[in-house]
Amino acid sequence: MSYDTPDSAISELPATLEQARADARLRQLTYAGGVSPIDAWALAQNGEAVLVDVRSAEERTFVGHIPGAVHVPWATGTSLTRNPRFVRELEAKVSSAGGKDAVVLLLCRSGKRSALAAEAAAKAGFSAVFNVFEGFEGELDAHQHRGLRDGWRFHGLPWVQD
Repeated sequence: MSYDTPDSAISELPATLEQARADARLRQLTYAGGVSPIDAWALAQNGEAVLVDVRSAEERTFVGHIPGAVHVPWATGTSLTRNPRFVRELEAKVSSAGGKDAVVLLLCRSGKRSALAAEAAAKAGFSAVFNVFEGFEGELDAHQHRGLRDGWRFHGLPWVQD
């Protein structure tokens, strides 16, 4: 099943998200699409989207997090047990931005869990949920290290550590 929405809704989105939605249709994604970390930061800073970190509380504490990002864990604990309340919590946290009609950008460690979270949110009726490609730390390199070739931190975007 591919993600589909009326063209009138697409024209209301920033150009970056219009392109992401078009790419998602071509790739037959079940959610609105994906954006780079740089685009995600620009959209969030311009008030055009809500940035939601779906990593666990432990990841945010020990690895770092993005100032101002909303936190709704896709999975919890060190064993990453799936959060059965994810969609309800997401809707509650973005209610002031439009609830299920809000433009939501989901970010995890590498962009994989956030893609799953985007699928679940779209299936639950979120109309403009996007994945942040590369995630916070990026993909593993040949030496099994993250953050050396892509990801939020690699691009030098703002983050803090507790």
